[in-house]
Amino acid sequence: MTETVLTGTVLTDTVLEVSGLHRSFGAVQAVHDVSFSLARGGSLGIVGESGSGKTTTARIVVGLEHADTGEVRLLGRDRSGPVGRGRRPRLERAREVQMVFQDPFLSLDPRTSVHGVLRETLRLHFPERRADHERRIAELLEQVGLGAREAGALPRQLSGGQRQRVAIARALAVEPAVLVLDEAVAALDVSVQAQILNLLADIRTETGIGYLFITHDLGVVRCVTEDVVVMRHGRIVEAGPTAQVLDDPQHPYTRLLLDSVPRPGWDPKGIAAARRALL
Repeated sequence: MTETVLTGTVLTDTVLEVSGLHRSFGAVQAVHDVSFSLARGGSLGIVGESGSGKTTTARIVVGLEHADTGEVRLLGRDRSGPVGRGRRPRLERAREVQMVFQDPFLSLDPRTSVHGVLRETLRLHFPERRADHERRIAELLEQVGLGAREAGALPRQLSGGQRQRVAIARALAVEPAVLVLDEAVAALDVSVQAQILNLLADIRTETGIGYLFITHDLGVVRCVTEDVVVMRHGRIVEAGPTAQVLDDPQHPYTRLLLDSVPRPGWDPKGIAAARRALL
């Protein structure tokens, strides 16, 4: 097993450790020997094109997929095995790592207001704190920049950026140690992307939560992560501090990703030739 050790962040204690993940779907090896770690309060990007294995890796970390072999440890505890029987173990596992998807509209009940979404989340995970739920809802709404008008709105009455804020608030409501963001700003306008990324940066500073960004957007990675892992065909081909990897890439595939970003002097034909050479 090849272990990837990341040192870009100044924080030293590890909240998430992934070791030797393998996952196949029939003859397709989606994830092969993937290892990385995330510091408490850190931000790690996993980048690659479609089919690189980054989303499958994220789904394994969250628990939506199971690895064939390998280990996922959170706060030193193994999350790789089956969840214990009963509702309580499943809820405890779900609280540890939360995921925000690219399109929050699909995960929001179209008949439930923002306030109702947050109230139901708190009721499910923290029934013993019922008396404190209204205060906590107000706190979450303020944390993600939503007010009383948005609290009473249905998902269809909100903009894409507002719905993403709701999804973030719902994830934060269960007080996770790690938040996985799978292309969480890819569907938003550039100006709204900036707002959400600034929001996430502020939340990380306030709470100490760890972020795992799954994205193809190197601009997002440069803005919001300290460390980055580059995946291709299910394998890690390069990893390290974000600035170092993006400013001085060592692997041809990383250089190809950087060259593929449109800019003055962009050469699509040259990029296509470089891509064919890597096959």
